[in-house]
Amino acid sequence: MATNYTDDIGPVAYPLKMVSEEVVEHMLGWNIPEEHQDLVHEHWRNFPAVSKYAHFVLALIYSCLILASVSGNGIVIWIFSTSKSLRTASNMFVINLAVFDMMMMIEMPLLVLNSFYQRLVGYQLGCDIFAVLGSLSGIGGAITNAVIAYDRYKTISSPLDGRLNRVQASFLILFTWLWALPFTILPAFRIWGRFVPEGFLTTCSFDYFTEDQDTKVFVMCIFAWSYCIPMLLLCYFYSKLFGAVRLHERMLKEQAKKMNVKSLAANKEDAGKSVEIRIAKVAFTIFFLFVCSWTPYAFVTMVGAFGDRSILTPVTTMIPAVCAKIVSCIDPWVYAINHPRYRAELQKRLPWMGVREADPDTVSTSSGATAQTQNPTAEA
Repeated sequence: MATNYTDDIGPVAYPLKMVSEEVVEHMLGWNIPEEHQDLVHEHWRNFPAVSKYAHFVLALIYSCLILASVSGNGIVIWIFSTSKSLRTASNMFVINLAVFDMMMMIEMPLLVLNSFYQRLVGYQLGCDIFAVLGSLSGIGGAITNAVIAYDRYKTISSPLDGRLNRVQASFLILFTWLWALPFTILPAFRIWGRFVPEGFLTTCSFDYFTEDQDTKVFVMCIFAWSYCIPMLLLCYFYSKLFGAVRLHERMLKEQAKKMNVKSLAANKEDAGKSVEIRIAKVAFTIFFLFVCSWTPYAFVTMVGAFGDRSILTPVTTMIPAVCAKIVSCIDPWVYAINHPRYRAELQKRLPWMGVREADPDTVSTSSGATAQTQNPTAEA
C-alpha cells in the first residue's frame, strides 16, 4: 500500500522533514559512548552534529598546515642551529619560537585523525595529550615573543653593552618553558581546571564553560598569564624599541649631513645596525601575528566564561583555533623573507627555492671600500 504523504506536509516537503528528523536525532556528541559523555558540556549538545564533510574540510586544512609547519619551522631550526653566522644569542630565541611552533604542529595530526573518526580518539587521554601540546606551545610561544621583543630592545638601544650572551639567552629560554608549565600541568592533572573537547569535539582546550567560581577564577588567571602579561610586555618593549630606532636613525641622518655624505650605512658597522633594525621590524610583524592569532581565542574563552554563550557555535569556536595554527606556520616564513643572513643561507643550501640574496658580509665590505674610495675626505 502506498504511503499517503499528503496527510502531513505533502510529498515535496517530505525529504526536508526526513533531513530535519535526522539532524534532531544526531546532535553534537551523539557518537561518544555513554561512559565518556561527561566530556561533552551541555552547551555543545544544543547544536546539530557537524557534517562529515565539514570534518573532512578541516582535516584537509590541517594537513596543509602540517606541511607548511614542518617545512618552515624545520628549515628555521636547521639553518639557525647549523649556520655559524646565525648561531648568536639573539637567534637562540628564534629557534625556541620555532620549537614551540613545531610542538603545536604535533597536535595537528591528532586533529586530522579525530576528523576522520568525527570524535576524539582516546577520549580523555587523547583530549589531554592534544590540549597539553596546545597549551605548552601557545603559552610558550606567547612569552617567547615577549622575550624576543626584550632582546631586540636591548640590542638596539645599547648595541655595545646591551647584547645578551649565550648564557643569559639560555636562562631566558628556560624561563619561557617554566612560564608555560603551570597552566599546562594544573588542568592536565585536574589540580585546577581541566581539559575538555570544544567546537567540533575533535579538539580540546581548557574548560571555560563550567558554571562555578573555581572555573571562572581559573579562566581569569590563565587569560592574564598567557595573554595579558605577554601582550603588555610586547607593547612596552616595542614602544621603547621603536623610540630607540627613531633616535638612532635621526642621529645617523644628522651625522651624514655634517659629513656631507648621503648615508652612513656604507660601512660594515652601520650596515650591521641596519640589519638589527630590519630584524626588529620582523619581530614587530611576529607581534602583529600574535595579536591576530590569540586575540580571537582570548575573546572566545572570556565570552564562554562570562558572556553570552549563544554566540559560541561549533564553527565560531573552531575559527580562532585554526588562526592560531596558521600563525605558527607563518612565523618562520616571516623570518625567511626579512632576515638577510637567513636568505643568504637559504640560497646557499636550498638553491632550488629561488632565493636571491647576496652575502651580507661581502656586500657590507664592498660598500665600505667603495664609500672610502668615492669620499676620501669624509674620513678627515
